[in-house]
Amino acid sequence: MLSFVMFQCLSVITHTGSSSDEESLQQSSNQYLCASSTAFTSQATSTARRKRCTREQLYSCSQCGKLFSSQNGLCAHMNIHKSKYKCTECGKCCHSSSTLAVHRRSHSGERPFECTVCSKRFTASGDLFKHSRIHSGDKLHKCHMCDKAFSVSSHLNNHLRVHSGDKPYKCHMCDKAFSYSGHLNRHVRVHTGDKPHKCSQCDKCFTTSSHLQKHKHRVHSNRRPYQCFSCEKMFKTTDDLKMHVRIHTDAKPYSCRHCADHFMYDYQLKRHLLESHNEGTWLTCNICQKKFTRSRDLNEHVRRHERVKPNVCSDVQSVSTQ
Repeated sequence: MLSFVMFQCLSVITHTGSSSDEESLQQSSNQYLCASSTAFTSQATSTARRKRCTREQLYSCSQCGKLFSSQNGLCAHMNIHKSKYKCTECGKCCHSSSTLAVHRRSHSGERPFECTVCSKRFTASGDLFKHSRIHSGDKLHKCHMCDKAFSVSSHLNNHLRVHSGDKPYKCHMCDKAFSYSGHLNRHVRVHTGDKPHKCSQCDKCFTTSSHLQKHKHRVHSNRRPYQCFSCEKMFKTTDDLKMHVRIHTDAKPYSCRHCADHFMYDYQLKRHLLESHNEGTWLTCNICQKKFTRSRDLNEHVRRHERVKPNVCSDVQSVSTQ
């Protein structure tokens, strides 16, 4: 019997093949229950995950030390270091031509895959498939620590860091720490000022493609496809709807790992950690030294010093007061 060292997640996954005791998989109603880490979508994926959990027969990258469960995965990864598939817009290197094609859509704004339920669009078919579970209600990936369930295994992985508090990626400019390298990369742009994602309608630029898409929904579109079931209020984005629903449910999903306090919004937890437990990094206005927990609050505050009106696009004509 193999010994597993990762979190137990109690995630169930559909699979038609046979199970194996050595892989610590249990079969019930044609579904597998993972006894070590996250959920699997196929027997091949379960084997790969088992190797990552037990560090069995792993292939290591000689340049960055990243581990892979197969030699093919390592070979594809090496294309990143070789800059074989490099984006001409931002310089990001991908491991294959297909991933580069998907990445380029983040610059062009192209989202060819549309959800038939809510009309939300995606750059990749896999993202659409994961999104469809939101409407179907399928949440196969459950956290064993708080019973919270997720429709996508990667979301469970992200959630587990909330319990562990693991933040291995630190910014060398302000010492702020992050749980994921992607979050660190986006944060660094706050210091560098790099905004590679440009709006085609008003020339406003953003640090991430998701911020660009939210801008398009909130500023350039009047569509409100997301409805609250309690008060029938309509919203432009799922994020807006989720935050609104908490008003009705009084849900406080953000818990402090140092004490018993719970919070409705993430920025409330960040402020609590800073004020009560001295954890985290304040964002400070370089003009008046006022401190903030969210970058958007700091940016809005700085605009007041500069007397710049926010959310004014080049396609909106300004009207001067008499």
